[in-house]
Amino acid sequence: MGGVVFALDFPQAVRRFVEIGVTDAPQYLNPYHQAGLFGELELGLISKEEFRSRLSTLCGKELTLEQCRYAWMGFIGSVPPGPLATIRCLREAGYRTLLLSNTNAFITEWGRSTEFDGEGHSMYHYLDRLYFSCECRIMKPSPEIFRYMLEREGLSAGECVFIDDSPANVAAAECLGFTTLCPAGNSDWTPDLLALL
Repeated sequence: MGGVVFALDFPQAVRRFVEIGVTDAPQYLNPYHQAGLFGELELGLISKEEFRSRLSTLCGKELTLEQCRYAWMGFIGSVPPGPLATIRCLREAGYRTLLLSNTNAFITEWGRSTEFDGEGHSMYHYLDRLYFSCECRIMKPSPEIFRYMLEREGLSAGECVFIDDSPANVAAAECLGFTTLCPAGNSDWTPDLLALL
């Protein structure tokens, strides 16, 4: 999702976590795969409330859910309209559009809300189905999360184009037989996708 559907702002996320009191935020945060209790949240092993409580202990001060949400939302730089328009057009042309993302409940709530695109639409305006690591309880690049999605969609990997800015995630998808694109993060991948189709 980050770096492909929305512009990922990793430095802003780190700054926001430091701002709320997570002075060692860089050791937990990564553009692709979180560590420690951050990773537990993205795997769905802990709730938002448990994350808030444990992060408060880590910081040595009581944090609110709103502060946690503010920090996580730092990952979101902007939602460029170009990729969304392409996804919407492909969906209208009969292609199934699916999202497979390593993320957490703070970000998924935003994606499912009308705040998502700044025009009153959620991700469902663009995508047929959303697969989030925190709900599947599996994270990319594990082959299991790809198999989980394929099984539920009744698809084979050879029927799918997988787009991700993480080389590790793309390599895992290629091993399963997906056609892949690995654009640089926050770049316009739409011409390459349209050339494939």
